[in-house]
Amino acid sequence: MLTFKPGIQPDSSIRAFIEAGAITLARPPAEGQIQPASLDLRLGARAYRVRASFLPGPGRTVRSRIEDLSLHEIDLTRGAVLETDCVYIAELMEGLRLPKGLRAAANPKSSTGRLDVFTRVITDRAREFDLVEDGYEGPLFMEISPRTFPVLVRSGSRLSQIRFRAGETRLDDRALGEIHLRETLVSAAEPSFQGGVAVSVDLSGFDGLLGYRGKHHTALIDVDRVGAYRAADFWEPIHDDGSGSMILDPGQFYILASKEAVHVPPDYAAEMTPFDALVGEFRVHYAGFFDPGFGHRAAGGQGARAVLEVRSRDVPFIIEDGQIVGRLVYESMAARPEALYGADLKSNYQGQALKLSKHFKG
Repeated sequence: MLTFKPGIQPDSSIRAFIEAGAITLARPPAEGQIQPASLDLRLGARAYRVRASFLPGPGRTVRSRIEDLSLHEIDLTRGAVLETDCVYIAELMEGLRLPKGLRAAANPKSSTGRLDVFTRVITDRAREFDLVEDGYEGPLFMEISPRTFPVLVRSGSRLSQIRFRAGETRLDDRALGEIHLRETLVSAAEPSFQGGVAVSVDLSGFDGLLGYRGKHHTALIDVDRVGAYRAADFWEPIHDDGSGSMILDPGQFYILASKEAVHVPPDYAAEMTPFDALVGEFRVHYAGFFDPGFGHRAAGGQGARAVLEVRSRDVPFIIEDGQIVGRLVYESMAARPEALYGADLKSNYQGQALKLSKHFKG
């Protein structure tokens, strides 16, 4: 019988879930697919261009909705270009047979979010994106919608990741304050704990650079190629004008960084809230998972900035240096992972400051 402790399930438990059949795989696990506190999800053989995003709802399968909404089928085994402002539904190689008491949640990988590729995982009978109820048995699908750059994907490409939870995992504000005194979760002199740890935007400049704005009408990006592209071909640098503020234009995508250095101790995982209506009409983070060991000293870091993937909503919006733009929610691990982010794994963003995705040179 499959057993698990309360908390976010670590890499050792994910391997046990695979062996027990709670996670089903069309192919054996790929190298590096199992992360300290999550499992990368791989695109399967087929995707479908659909007329609109959807949730299947109670009693309906994803495939039945694809039959209603599909415009054409795409063979991913040969590679395929996904165009901007289109919606695609892709099969995934992974499926689930979750026991009672074990639930899951998905999120785009960091590199996916930094390319402004919007992804959400869908299950049969789902009423919410990215959340998998305990006891779910069935396939997984992914909605993919590139917003700024067209992308080249193929079977096996990893755009999203999934975490497994048991019991109550989220730390309350009192617990966060106590852990901060021992571990220094963020570098702020007076951190705010209110439904998570407050994270603000840094507009004081990184050697005169505030961030990047995505260009439109660019060449495509192969999501599986690392260090292959010139940043100047895809990004417009935003230089510091001394004002300590900037205007977010609707429809534009920005890469900025947090003012605080973030630390996720080995016995915890964290997640950035993707949108908070209390701080403004913009989204600050697509890829919300922070693995145990992110910014940890034993993993070679002294804390690391949170990169913010920012997109304004319907109106221009001014943000100021030090303005709170989101909150970091910490959760307890069921056990310490065998491998920590940045220590035992090749980790692209350990010790980062203002950093584009791994696809770009430098």
